[in-house]
This record gives sequence, C-alpha cells and structure tokens, in this order.
Amino acid sequence: MPLSFETNMRLKFPFMAISLQLSMIILFGFFVGYENDGNYVQQINATNQSEKSLELYPLFQDVHVMIFTGFGFLMTFLKKYGFSSVGINLMIAALGLQWGTFMQGILHHHKKFGIDIKSMINADFSTATVLISFGAVLGKTSPVQMLIMVILEISVFAANEYLVVEILEATDIGASMVIHAFGAYFGLAVAGVLYRPGLRRRRHDNEQSVYYSDLFAMIGTLFLWMFWPSFNSAIADAGDHQYRAIVNTYFSLAACVLFAFAFSSLVEHRGKLDMVHIQNATLAGGVAVGTCADMEIQPFGAMLIGSIAGIVSVLGFKFLTPVFATKLRIHDTCGVHNLHGLPGVIGGIASIVAVALGATNKTTMANQAAALGTSLGTAIVGGLLTGLILKIPIWGEPPDQNCYDDSVYWEVPEVEGYSHYFHEHDDHSQLQPEA
Repeated sequence: MPLSFETNMRLKFPFMAISLQLSMIILFGFFVGYENDGNYVQQINATNQSEKSLELYPLFQDVHVMIFTGFGFLMTFLKKYGFSSVGINLMIAALGLQWGTFMQGILHHHKKFGIDIKSMINADFSTATVLISFGAVLGKTSPVQMLIMVILEISVFAANEYLVVEILEATDIGASMVIHAFGAYFGLAVAGVLYRPGLRRRRHDNEQSVYYSDLFAMIGTLFLWMFWPSFNSAIADAGDHQYRAIVNTYFSLAACVLFAFAFSSLVEHRGKLDMVHIQNATLAGGVAVGTCADMEIQPFGAMLIGSIAGIVSVLGFKFLTPVFATKLRIHDTCGVHNLHGLPGVIGGIASIVAVALGATNKTTMANQAAALGTSLGTAIVGGLLTGLILKIPIWGEPPDQNCYDDSVYWEVPEVEGYSHYFHEHDDHSQLQPEA
C-alpha cells in the first residue's frame, strides 16, 4: 500500500538547508579567519602556534571518526531507518560543526577570531551534543525539524559551556556534564514535548531491530569504544593531564564492558545477553569518567567509575526506559538517558568526589556541583523551548504510521531480496510511495 503521508520537502527542505549554509558563509566571512591572520610579527608567533596546533590533528581525526561513523552507525539498529540514521547524522554534523565553530568563537573571543585545530575539536564536541539529542527523537522528526534543532541546541550549548568554563571555572575535560548530560536531557525534554501517545499505545512495527541492523549498530559501538580515549583527552593540557585522560578513559571503558555484560545477563530471561545493552552500556564508562579524566584518580578509580556506569546503564535500559515512556510520557528512541544522561550525571558526581579527595586543585567542589546543576537546568529549559518550536505544524513531522521508515524521506532502492525481506517482516510495509 502507498505511503499515506506527503512530505512536501521539495521546496521546504532545500530552502532551509540552502538558507542556513549561505548564512554560515556570510557569518564566517565577517568573523572567522585563519589563526595566523595579522601583521608580520604576529604571523611569526602565530606560525609557531600553528605548528603546535597541528600536533592535535590526529586527536581531531579520532574525534571526527566518532562523530561521523560512531554516532551514525550506533543509531542504525532500527530495521528500516538506516539511511536516516547515518544520513541525517551526516547532515546534522556538517551544519553543527560550522555553527558550533561560530558560536563558541564569538562567545569566547567577542570579536573576529581565527580557527585552530583545538577550535575544530570543540566544534565537533558541540556537534556531539546534538547527535546525542537526535537519539532521543530518532525516527519521529523530519529533516527540517533537525536543522532547526541544530541551530537552537548549539546556541544553548555554547552559552552553557561558556558559563561552565569561563564563569564557574569548573573542569570538565571529557565533557560528561556539558556534552553528555546536557545533550541527553535536552533531547529528553524535546522528546517529552513531541510525545506521541499513538506510538506507545501499540509498539510501532518499525521500532524494532533485526539481526543485521543490530550488527551495523555494533560497528558504531566499536568505533566509539576504540576512539573514546581521544575524545576525553583531545583538549587536555599536554603532558601529564593528557596522559592521565587517556589512561583513565582506557581502563574505565574496559571495566565498564565486563560489568555491562555481567548485568545484561543478570537481568535478562535465562541469563541471555541483550544486544541493546551491549551496544550502549559498554560505552557508559567513557562518558562517566570524562569530567575527571585528567585528574589523579588512579587507574583503579577510573575502573570503579566505569564499573558503576556499566551497571547503572544496563539497569536504566531494563527498568527506567519503560517508566519514562509510560509514566513520564518521554519516548527515548535510542535510550540516550541510559548511555549519556545517567553516566553524565555520574561523571559530575565523580568529579565532586575526586576534588574532595584532592585529585586536582584546578577547581572546587562547589564549582563542579554548580556546573552539573546549570548544565542539567539549561538543557531541560532549552529542550522544552526547542520542543515547543519544533511542534509547530509547518515543519512537517511524519504521522505515527510513517515513523521509523526511511521511505518517507528517502528514495529507497528496491534491490533484489530487499523488498521481499521487509514484506516478510512487515505485512504493511512499502519501500516507496506510488508515483
């Protein structure tokens, strides 16, 4: 049967995308340049700085792989939403890194500024925030809505990040609070406003995985897991701080994996492992250790944080996700609360404990607590306001029956076996609308 929903994207989406990209070009023309802009003396100094900046390029590339490959493939678990998971992830990231560069540069410099590798890493970080939130609304929003969400969320994120770093002078080197917790609770707030009772009264046929979609999602997990030490150490001070961030993240992730596997078996029927837990909870250690990654918490401390994160994440998927959907009316498609939200809060709390134990003298317990509180509060308020804007009917969100289906917004090729496969698993599926 044909799709019952006409996307009307032919003018709306191109107009929005082109307008935003032209706006980026104009803004960069007025405010953004190379880091070695200036007179000759400044150029000599800036050239030395450029050479030092280029030392960060391998770490930038690692973070870049996480953004475009790790996050993209992690969300391919839905059986008929792979194109959108990877494709819209690419679109969000491409716009987000430009807008993030501009917003963070303006807030921190208050004038025209130059681009260095560190600012490119920070731009990827700002993009990661939106990609986390994207997971909460995956399959239920239109590409136009996601473009709007990128602009709104990164604006709020940049303001919160400036408050945490410049005003509160808190430390959050791996961004457990300002990226992971912020992105998760921002996305949950948006999902709460956009809640669809029809999707929860009867579980949507397309909101399921199949063997191969889960396997593709596991590819994203492995990329994220391998490169997470780079994410947590990329902007740390060179030397001991960067070394500790790498080591602590490395062992936190390793310990997290064992506890995630153990508790997945413990809470599931007959002790079987749940691939949802393995795809997500195994990464929670990287999130949770982020805030204190460069502190002197010792490897065993990092392993303890990772272990706790793995346990909490699995329990969140098993027990909290259903409660959020039925009681709080927050439908979290990817379970970002369990991978990013709860572990991000654990990271903030861990940093407070670490400061109390003397693991660093760069900040105070009060500053860390304030940073966690402002990140959560700003995310929730910003997400609620963004959700209200995205709820305006003109953006063209798909109706319930067309959620989690690539063929709503993509031309899906009918290769041999593909159509037959979906008809076997979904009696009323249709890959493409009638001409």
